[in-house]
Amino acid sequence: MQAKHIYEYAVIRVLPAVEREEFLNIGLILFCKKAKFIKVHFALNENKLKVFAPKLELEQLQKNLESLEKIANGAKDGGPIALLDIPSRFRWLTAVRSSCIQVSRPHPGLCDDLEKTAQRLFEEMVL
Repeated sequence: MQAKHIYEYAVIRVLPAVEREEFLNIGLILFCKKAKFIKVHFALNENKLKVFAPKLELEQLQKNLESLEKIANGAKDGGPIALLDIPSRFRWLTAVRSSCIQVSRPHPGLCDDLEKTAQRLFEEMVL
């Protein structure tokens, strides 16, 4: 019998005009402390983003999301936050921000397979 994992996830959103509070879901962060697991998935639908926010700099958005991914992965070139332990990285990634990239509040869950759950949530919330 496979062990159940308690996890948390948050949805990554882009808010081109923060003051309007309109957003598109563009990614997902899934975290499990016990399994020492953290994963960032993101996808930019350029056509959708161009209609939603024609002035949005997609290249910069891509770079910013890649930075979030580096932090989650603990990459050596991910800056000082990437050097923190996994729970600290998740808390930093999900901290409240007023920038054009924000995340939902974390939501809990229980699953058998963290990778499959991350993919399923990504498909449900983003794609």
